[in-house]
Amino acid sequence: MELDYLATVLLSSLSSASVLLIATVGLAIVFGLMGVINLAHGEFIMFGAYVALFATRSGVPFPLAVVLASVVTALFGAIVERAIIRHLYGRILDTLLATWGLSLVLYQSAVLIFGTVTPGVGMPQSNIEIGNYTLSTYLLFLILVAVVLIGLLYWLLTRTGYGIVARAAIQDPETAATMGIESGRINTATFALGSGLAGFAGAILLPAFPATPSMGFAFVIKAFLAVVAAGPVTLSGTVAAGGVLGSIASMTASFYTTVMGDVVFFIATITILRIFPLGISARWRLKL
Repeated sequence: MELDYLATVLLSSLSSASVLLIATVGLAIVFGLMGVINLAHGEFIMFGAYVALFATRSGVPFPLAVVLASVVTALFGAIVERAIIRHLYGRILDTLLATWGLSLVLYQSAVLIFGTVTPGVGMPQSNIEIGNYTLSTYLLFLILVAVVLIGLLYWLLTRTGYGIVARAAIQDPETAATMGIESGRINTATFALGSGLAGFAGAILLPAFPATPSMGFAFVIKAFLAVVAAGPVTLSGTVAAGGVLGSIASMTASFYTTVMGDVVFFIATITILRIFPLGISARWRLKL
């Protein structure tokens, strides 16, 4: 096997794993810290993509459009938490039904407003050459985005007042309440954070994945499987599970087909859950 082809496959696999992590981390925050399974996560990704798309079409520079999409989606998530989610804590089946219904509403609304096909902003036309092969520099840039994003989230949840209070309020709400912590506000902020991360994912991935009403479907199933395989350690578990599963699927797709890559992804997830029923991080000493 040629070394340049092997290097191309490895970088491509790392890029695919990074895309999966970017799309998954918002779901991991909401599920890991709040215990809420948001079935509308894919539609939040789509929401952020459309905000960024129309911002760029209005003349907003793409980096600012990404920030705008993250903020607008976070605000939308805060409204959803206050209007729907906060009335359903502790009722997981009701939460599943409510977020599933929300996903249907958002999807059908996007179809009615935008149609089923929407042009993207276009992939930057720059590539890096590795021997006889080329890779998009933007896809490689997403590796850096994933690393920075995970680092910022780790800092936010472990080194800031919000992170400490959020973890305390969610892990032991009664004790937190006696200490004057308003769990309602913390829950709203946490759900808004997870929603904003989904919006960020939709925006930053827009050059590679054009905005369509169904674009979230491409990520949400694998995102859920990665979060389940990750286990109770929210951030580091998701990084490990998403990185491993995404890389394995991408490498398989490079040597065989995309369908085979998806099959291997599901088989690997089942294998992990068979060996670690509570997820790969169930016995880790890490808490985040």
